[in-house]
Amino acid sequence: MASCRVVVNLEIGELALEVTRVPEQHVVEKLAARRPDQALHERMRQGHMRHGLDFIDLKHAQMCLPAVIFEKSRRRRYGRPGVGREVRDLIRTISAANPLWGAPRVHGELLKLGISVAQATVSTYLTRPRTPPSQTWRTFLDNHVPDLVSVDFFTVPTATFRVLVVFVVLSHARRRIVHVNVTAHPTAAWTAQQIVDACPWETAPRYLLRDRDAIYDAVFEARVEALGIRQVLTAPRSPWQNPYVERVIGSLRRECLNHVIVLNERHLQRILHEYVDDYHACRTHASLDKDTPDQRQVEAPHMGRVTAIPKVGGLHHLHTRRAA
Repeated sequence: MASCRVVVNLEIGELALEVTRVPEQHVVEKLAARRPDQALHERMRQGHMRHGLDFIDLKHAQMCLPAVIFEKSRRRRYGRPGVGREVRDLIRTISAANPLWGAPRVHGELLKLGISVAQATVSTYLTRPRTPPSQTWRTFLDNHVPDLVSVDFFTVPTATFRVLVVFVVLSHARRRIVHVNVTAHPTAAWTAQQIVDACPWETAPRYLLRDRDAIYDAVFEARVEALGIRQVLTAPRSPWQNPYVERVIGSLRRECLNHVIVLNERHLQRILHEYVDDYHACRTHASLDKDTPDQRQVEAPHMGRVTAIPKVGGLHHLHTRRAA
């Protein structure tokens, strides 16, 4: 069948049929059948049968022919069979979950899963990261839990409408609050001294996670560097990158400070120290498999009856077994 092109102009109602050579009779019949108008049908037949023209111009048609769809000749495809969609999705999933893996590693993983594909095919469907491969922020936190502490501030209003500032230092290893202190006028020197009190020389962590508050100035950084601690800064306006200490501050508010009226700085310090003692010895944590930071022992039923001991002024209670 001769190749042809149909041009339809909807504004002036003209149709031109251009062929590289005279089409076969059944082509003209197929084109004419798309238009029920008898005059147009007859003019197409005459243009082909009578003159055998290479160009047929049909003017002043009442309506334009609809677009003609020509069937393409089907080609046989050669080469290796395509890769199934399930395998392609699996390659992309493995690659996205392991940005440090290249095609050989992913290919080996697929072989261990009983999927036989070529390494070149794996390389074709790998996920290409926009930035150099690196661990995620959560992976960094998990890998450095034993050597990481995080710090942050939060404010507490008093009964006399003063605002006190609380500084918290949290160790990630067992979610221990290693230091908490209160002041009405925080400074960089005061903050640096809190780090020294919380982390003496022999217990200084490797990393300190903090935000970009202006109070952490050169004085603070010099004091921390002298302790051999490397600072890790979160992104601006990203408290979710310092999740552990943010969670502790939320627990302090929900479980303690929202239920008391703070009178002054000394009163707040006493309340916080009582809560921290309960937090370490009594309060169970989901991240520690329902254990406490100080590893509370399980008490068997034969050890006696359950007795409640008030904690934090009666806000919480320690339930323990005691012999009658």
